[in-house]
Amino acid sequence: MAIDGPVKLNFQLIGADQPAIGPGKAMVMEAIDREGSISAAGRALGMSYRRIWLLVEGLNTNWRERVVDTKMGGGKSGGAHLTDFGRTLLETYRAVETRMMAAAAGPDLDWLIAARKPDQAANP
Repeated sequence: MAIDGPVKLNFQLIGADQPAIGPGKAMVMEAIDREGSISAAGRALGMSYRRIWLLVEGLNTNWRERVVDTKMGGGKSGGAHLTDFGRTLLETYRAVETRMMAAAAGPDLDWLIAARKPDQAANP
């Protein structure tokens, strides 16, 4: 997710009726890559197993190649990992996000930030 101070820009690529990839699915991919399993990734992100599994299913059905491969079993015999295609997808998504944030920087973005009404919580 591209965040810079009070600015949050999200990039989503929509496929059919759902995001094919967006900030949430990118975080899931990173967690699976880091944790080595869907359940561990869910725990790390504070998500239920069902929620994270549905996101993985969405990733695997929205792209021409699988994004996450899984292997049944506990311990060292099971787990999940990003495919080569999934790793390229994640890297490309993050690169687009970085370029989007860089493209947004400048006087127009500065004006939009300055034009916001102050947060009510900051000014009781």
